[in-house]
Amino acid sequence: MGILAQADTRIDDIEQIVIRGRLILTLIVTVDPDTDLRADLLLFAYEQKVQLDFDFVEATPSATVPRLVVTLLGARIAAEEVQAIAGVLAANGANIDRIVRLAREPVMAYELVVSSDDRESVASALLERAHSLTCDIAVQRQGLRRRNKRMVFLDVDSTLIQDEVIELLAAEAGRHDEVAEITARAMAGELDFKESLTTRVAALAGLPESALDEVKAKVRLTPGAEVFIGTLHHLGYKTAIVSGGFTAVTAHLAAQLGIDFHHANELEIVDGVLTGRTIGPIVDRQEKATFLRHTAAAAGIPLDQVVAVGDGANDLDMLSTAGLGIAFNARPVVRQAADAAVNVPYLDAILFVLGFNRTEIEEAEATWRPPSA
Repeated sequence: MGILAQADTRIDDIEQIVIRGRLILTLIVTVDPDTDLRADLLLFAYEQKVQLDFDFVEATPSATVPRLVVTLLGARIAAEEVQAIAGVLAANGANIDRIVRLAREPVMAYELVVSSDDRESVASALLERAHSLTCDIAVQRQGLRRRNKRMVFLDVDSTLIQDEVIELLAAEAGRHDEVAEITARAMAGELDFKESLTTRVAALAGLPESALDEVKAKVRLTPGAEVFIGTLHHLGYKTAIVSGGFTAVTAHLAAQLGIDFHHANELEIVDGVLTGRTIGPIVDRQEKATFLRHTAAAAGIPLDQVVAVGDGANDLDMLSTAGLGIAFNARPVVRQAADAAVNVPYLDAILFVLGFNRTEIEEAEATWRPPSA
């Protein structure tokens, strides 16, 4: 910089990266045509034991090109997967402008900034190619809206928690297998959700109310759930859970994690015994989307600043209503419809899709404690 300053050069662009202690610095500068800095620069490089190269470029700045942000997630990111992604981009006339590592744990996460004149075609081609890769790919438009999210809605069963609550209840009633089969078909979109829920709840008739407390004690949070919710709250996000399950469990989870809003089905209980019926409207895919719209509106948050996360067919309307819909370890019908799919078993990996890196998450985590702690 001292050599450039003495020659009264103008810095037009500068970018620097450091990889494992190795610095790479690139400068674009405008120099007086009568000034020759090459000898001074090469002497500097020799004295400082650095590698230096230079070239002459056009003075006209590059035109602004629309960009995509491509997030890669996986237990490992293999060279052949990066090759496959680069091949898709090259075949569609796109270019990788920047690659940044977001995290090494709980998964490897990289962010690619991609320039393209046809973002829709490139995004479609990448997501199509993702089906044959072992890593996850999320594709979003670059811009303020990407990191301007303010609210996250989560499905509960097999998303926020590892279990299906109705199957835990059915096990208490000795009818687990038949209920689990119906649940699997409903989540895959093969059965009408309302009818399937009515059938499954009927199997719970006669259970004592105390079974709900036993089930709440058995529920297992998805790995990373506390970090995910706590980080969101630290960053000022509102959080909500909406479930085709039951209020007894969602209210418990909301209190445990400090979640702002919750909505689910209410089991009818008479004289301390489950009747095998629910009270009020059933929370199906339409009701989940309605709850998202109404809750976001009440909080004063536009839908394009809302993120929804789910795994089953009854989450499809919610995912399409939100500004960003994420399929989390989801059924194929959901992965194909969502804006992004995450298939690693850590809920906090979704933070990387939202644009945060591991350092930012750890800094946030250091300043909060989960309500259960």
